[in-house]
Amino acid sequence: MSAEQSSAKREMRDSRRLTGPNVIWEHAGPVIDIALDDQEASAALHAWQKAITALLEGVGWGVERTASRRFPGGLSLAFSAPMDALYAACEMNEWAWSAAEAELDGSEAPSLQDAIEHFKKEIRKEDNPPLPRLQRAATRRGALFLCCDDYVSVGAGRYAKTWSVKELPEAGEVNWDECKRIPIAMLTGTNGKTTTVRLLRLMVLAQGKVPGMSSTDWLMIGDKIIDKGDWAGPGGARKILRDNRVDVALLETARGGMLRRGLGLGAGEADVVLLNNIAEDHLGEWGIQDLDMLADTKFVIRHAGKRMVLNADDEKSIERAHLVSQPVTWFCLDVQNPVLQEHLAANGSAALLDSDALWWYEDGTCERLIGVDEVPITLNGAARHNIANALAAIAVAKGLGLDQEAILAGLRAFRSDAKDNPGRLNLFDIDGVQVLVDFAHNPHGLDALMTMAKAMKPKRLLVTVGHAGDRNDDAIREVALTAWNHGVDHIVIKEQEKDLRGRALGEVPQIMKQALLDAGAAESAIGIATDEVEAAKQALDWAQPGDLLLLLTLSQREEVLQMLSEDATCANQP
Repeated sequence: MSAEQSSAKREMRDSRRLTGPNVIWEHAGPVIDIALDDQEASAALHAWQKAITALLEGVGWGVERTASRRFPGGLSLAFSAPMDALYAACEMNEWAWSAAEAELDGSEAPSLQDAIEHFKKEIRKEDNPPLPRLQRAATRRGALFLCCDDYVSVGAGRYAKTWSVKELPEAGEVNWDECKRIPIAMLTGTNGKTTTVRLLRLMVLAQGKVPGMSSTDWLMIGDKIIDKGDWAGPGGARKILRDNRVDVALLETARGGMLRRGLGLGAGEADVVLLNNIAEDHLGEWGIQDLDMLADTKFVIRHAGKRMVLNADDEKSIERAHLVSQPVTWFCLDVQNPVLQEHLAANGSAALLDSDALWWYEDGTCERLIGVDEVPITLNGAARHNIANALAAIAVAKGLGLDQEAILAGLRAFRSDAKDNPGRLNLFDIDGVQVLVDFAHNPHGLDALMTMAKAMKPKRLLVTVGHAGDRNDDAIREVALTAWNHGVDHIVIKEQEKDLRGRALGEVPQIMKQALLDAGAAESAIGIATDEVEAAKQALDWAQPGDLLLLLTLSQREEVLQMLSEDATCANQP
């Protein structure tokens, strides 16, 4: 391959700051993502390494370290850098890549000396000496330290002290005895993390404490939503941890935030971290090409916890459990699971399902906590994925030091309705038709939902499906086929106009419809809706008493829930 052909395939896709532990390593610093031919990766890495090493030494950062991550069709290139110079560091990384490209192409390299002089000036402009001094002092005293573009804080929750990044005190001016910690949990996984964090919120409230919760839907302090939107990244975590009303922090931690910025917390700064499960979703984004790469990304969360909670029914979690150096608590739906049995034989802790009840095992002793029929979100055991979420919540709550009475109170009180858990397993009765609204949007989540639906033994079953346009054609087909292969009687394909992401209007529904027709579905068994509200209306028009309608609803959740609430003769949960 000629230099011209190789160059045509090369592209710097992204340049960003990593402010905490991430999929590459545990350090803060800049990273660039490069798309290039796999055959060129080794030469490209060597050329970049040479350029960035020379530049780091030239600006006086010779102690900083470099790291890289290879993936099919690309490279991620990173180095460690001071927290008060990350913008300059990003530009340095981009310069090093331009120098590497020049070497690969045999063209004239940019001047190293000019770059050194330029970046010394940029580093001086960004330099904020009190910041690293404050960070070092917090580390010595074991106080939580958080930094972003605008603010720096030490301590957490009701003990947090926060300053403008431009008006920082010297370390000796801080009353460090007041900068205490609060219990912190971080939760990640493909499916179930939002339900689990909401359930934990009720447990904390039952303890008489004020929970602070960040999630994909909102930020919440106690019973008040303080901001709506997707706050499941490090920005949401910082807002909760800096709020002086918060006694316990519950931080939903999404894959996207870990890839874009890294974790919001450093090593061992959370009391407990949870990885619910690992399933195919968002593949092809941020260099994540397959399920193993996604699993490696989600396992980044292990760095933040003093203890980790893992799912013994999840294959990818079992494969990576050896990476965890902290104590592990397992949760499991199968008491005979060999991983679980080995763990219990070693007096490990676990939350598990046995004989239609939830149990807690610790130090060789076991205790029956509560019957499945006493936990409303399980729908009397039909919703096995919510049994798993309840077990995960128990394990996290134990790691946070919550009282057992509070844990049980939360389990009994939490309902999958529009108040406690909007958009997740919300059940309505409309003139004898069961209507269930859920957020399921990938095959793993949909498979669990369909299994639950069959256990409810409806007369007929309808499901609405759709997908975001940034997924590949196979992923879009798989969602439709997952529903169809469970034996539905009717399927409504909905347009998700807010999620086209480069697709033409109507393109995703057509891909799904053709996949269903190819699988043997009759034309009459397929409906097409312009949006999620229209899909719900079509489903209700089709329904008869005894039917179950599964409305998979994302962006128009509030409108659909409002419409159903107005029509429901009795609502939600037993």
